[in-house]
Amino acid sequence: MLRETSTPVEDPSTARLLLRDLRATLLDFRRRQGFGRGISAVQIGETRRVIYMEIEGREYELINPEFTWRSEEKFELWDDCFSFPELMVRLERHRRIVLRYQRATGEWRVLEAEDSLAELIQHEMDHLDGVLAVDHARTSHDLAMRAQVLRK
Repeated sequence: MLRETSTPVEDPSTARLLLRDLRATLLDFRRRQGFGRGISAVQIGETRRVIYMEIEGREYELINPEFTWRSEEKFELWDDCFSFPELMVRLERHRRIVLRYQRATGEWRVLEAEDSLAELIQHEMDHLDGVLAVDHARTSHDLAMRAQVLRK
């Protein structure tokens, strides 16, 4: 299912329960694993374009998100994933992005993000398109176990 492309939510108000489930799942994962900042609906079996994130003390509920701009400038990082908690992937992400999304009220909003927030949004957006972090690995050296990366 993680390879499926998620479909748009026709009525954003119907995503409220899904957003609540995503938040509860993320918080439970964070409690058990000690990390976790975001989750997309496909990760709990719903192929709808919905993302929930908690980062830097703020909650984000993104319905039908779409990129409107991505910077040419990129940066490299070790990425982890809720779906493969012990695996990390070294990859590149755009340093800055602009995203258009809906709220549960149906209202469209624009979100400008950079660095860690931009990276997280790109990771979750990949999930909505059936792309996994491992797909960004350039060589086998870009894959490592979490304990191995954290030791460095």
